[in-house]
This record gives sequence, structure tokens and C-alpha cells, in this order.
Amino acid sequence: MPSFDVVSEVEMHELKNAIDQANREVSTRFDFKGADCSFELNDEQITLKAEGDFQLKQMRDVLRSKLVKRKIDTGALDIQDPEGSLKNTRQKILLKQGLDGDAGRKVTKLIKAGKFKVQTQIQGNQVRITGKKRDDLQKVMTMLREENIGVPVQFTNFRD
Repeated sequence: MPSFDVVSEVEMHELKNAIDQANREVSTRFDFKGADCSFELNDEQITLKAEGDFQLKQMRDVLRSKLVKRKIDTGALDIQDPEGSLKNTRQKILLKQGLDGDAGRKVTKLIKAGKFKVQTQIQGNQVRITGKKRDDLQKVMTMLREENIGVPVQFTNFRD
């Protein structure tokens, strides 16, 4: 029986490349000249360091543009509040990885509401969808792409 998995993952290699490009752009831009600004990636957290809130906003825009160019969905970013003093401001951006319980249940509920002829099964941080026909699975994929689940979704492990 054909099946596929619904997951929410960020490709870490592309994310690292986007952060390197953002660091390079910030170091060469005129409005950041002489400012101590940088991006750091630690596990599933990006830390922005700047001298003020205005520069943090500019840095977030640079990061978003680099992520979009690398085809990373910016919906996977959970932007935290800035912290620190005037000269040394930091902001953490957490990455949303995996379908948590609520998102998995929402995916299952949407599929059941659409009355597709498929079965769903939550398996940890992913949802496996199985059906008799490939066309049914493709209809489910189309529906999930159009819906707002709260996290970006990708489809992996398609088996025929």
C-alpha cells in the first residue's frame, strides 16, 4: 500500500549556509560598519548579537532573506524577545523541528474532516499516511500544503 510521512524539519546544512551568508552580509554592509553584530548557530537555536534593537530588526530581515533564498520556510522560526542592555543586545531564535502532539492531531483531524480514503498514524514527530491509491495520497498532500497547521510541513518517505 502506498504511504508517505508528514514531517516538519529544517535542513541544518542549508541553515548553516544561510547564517554564514548573513554574517558575511552584515560584516560588509555600510549601516553595520563599526558595530559588533553577528549570528551564531547552536544546535536548534540562532543567537543574534547587536548593539541595539534597530540593528536586531535589520539583522532579522537579512536572516529572513537568506533563509528564503535557501528555500527554508521562515515559519520554522520562533523569535524570542530581545534581552540585554543598550550596547549589548541579544535575541534568540528557536527552530521548530518535528510535529509536536498538537500539530500531529491537527493533521489527523484535517484529513478525517476531508473524508479522504486514507489512514493516519502518529509516530513520534511525524505522521504516517497510508492509502490504497496514489491519487488519494496526492490529494492529501495538496490539502496539507494549502492549510495553515502552524509549522511548515514536508513530505518524505513516499512509498508506492
